Amino acid sequence: MKNPIQNLNKAFENKVRLGVMAALMVNSRLSFNELKDLLELTDGNLASHIKALEKERFISVNKTFVGKKPNTTYTVTSSGKKAFELHLKALEDLIKNQNITNK
Repeated sequence: MKNPIQNLNKAFENKVRLGVMAALMVNSRLSFNELKDLLELTDGNLASHIKALEKERFISVNKTFVGKKPNTTYTVTSSGKKAFELHLKALEDLIKNQNITNK
């Protein structure tokens, strides 16, 4: 029997990274402050998880200025979208195949 958890992506095990990816999958672009408010996180907590997703190249960063204020926004990369969709599929498969009495 195939290991039901082998297709889960370790990058999405943390609930903050899962939340960041979920938010970015349904929004074309979100700012740091929008993510922070949406997920109710501190600056440092969000920044560390953003960095982990950046390192995997699952999200991209765009830094601009609005007037004199810096504005950082994030989007999902194509590889991030694919990885997240595979992770969600693995979760679905895991849930669907947990009934051992019918096997």
